[in-house]
Amino acid sequence: MSDDLDALLDEARTFVDERLVPLEETLRQEGFGAVQEALDERRAEVKERGWWTPHLSDEEGGMGLSLEDVGRLGAVLGRSPLGHPAFNCQAPDAGNMEILARHTTVLQRARFFEPLRCGDVRSCFAMTEPEHAGSNPKQLGTTAEKDGDEYVLNGCKWFTTGADGAAFAIVMAVTNPEADDPYARASQLIVPTDAEGFEHVRKLPVMGERGEGWLSHSELRFDDCRVPARNLLGEAGAGFRIAQERLGPGRIHHCMRWIGIAERACEMLCERAASREIAPGEKLGERQTVQNWIAESRAETRAARLMTLDAARKIDREGAKAARAEISTIKFYVAGVLQDVLDRAVQAHGGLGMTDDTMLAFWYRHERGARIYDGPDEVHKARAARYALRPYGLEL
Repeated sequence: MSDDLDALLDEARTFVDERLVPLEETLRQEGFGAVQEALDERRAEVKERGWWTPHLSDEEGGMGLSLEDVGRLGAVLGRSPLGHPAFNCQAPDAGNMEILARHTTVLQRARFFEPLRCGDVRSCFAMTEPEHAGSNPKQLGTTAEKDGDEYVLNGCKWFTTGADGAAFAIVMAVTNPEADDPYARASQLIVPTDAEGFEHVRKLPVMGERGEGWLSHSELRFDDCRVPARNLLGEAGAGFRIAQERLGPGRIHHCMRWIGIAERACEMLCERAASREIAPGEKLGERQTVQNWIAESRAETRAARLMTLDAARKIDREGAKAARAEISTIKFYVAGVLQDVLDRAVQAHGGLGMTDDTMLAFWYRHERGARIYDGPDEVHKARAARYALRPYGLEL
């Protein structure tokens, strides 16, 4: 790393630990709304420091970092669920900004990209549907039919992260149902959430919690929802191609955030092992089983970090298409490491780990989906195996 990046990471970590972590107890106990005012103050501080939207280029108003360096910063921000929102690079807004920056018209840029980049609004990305397998997006059922200078949307989406309070959704819908190539049938449309026919059905209860704002997942319905044809993002039929542009870098963002969580959970595991007395004069960390948990967690987290940074470096140099095997590998491997490290930390904390008195139960609920969204483990393992077998003459 350069000296400048090293200094940035140190300063960012201090900011997260001193300015954001103290807000977490209120977040756990009272929800997102209770920390919104304080978070807005922290976001203003981030802007003043020049750290705003680190995932965007200089020309787009960001920090101009490489994907690898954004990943390194993402691991620091991942230490707290407030880290990425404070820097205006939380999912799904970060991915939406990236594709809007590349594919919007002048009018779309002014109406949707700029307010999102500035942090004045939030957005969501609506692709997953309850009636169809999310791992096979060619089966989309939501349609958008051209009617004059408008598109008319009908269908249902769910697990639309951050729809609660979002100003607009980027919606994947079938516009070219007769296209020979199934990947050319869908398009992306920018749909304001106040459009007639747009219905926010409910926030889905996930692990017993509905969440708020960007920490929630919603079910949406489109009932003859009309949007201007000028809200088409890119070309008709380009929906999957545009989605792929965000998925490769997006998986780097996710994996590095998970690593930040795993590293902090490992710190909590060590703190608990060193301080918890299980018998007079005997600490939890003196037990070999707990020592094994610590050693495995440290090793797996470091391996996950290096593996993800290697994939990010390849994307920077050769593009996401050249790094497909690496992207699939980190997606299932890092998600598994996160789950294992969290589980060991919960176990070491005993009953305390099951409560919301620490961040562990919060992460356990919110991050179980890591092994499902953006492609379940099983799909990515199959892809990684397929890439590994090709040099041996077996095409799957």
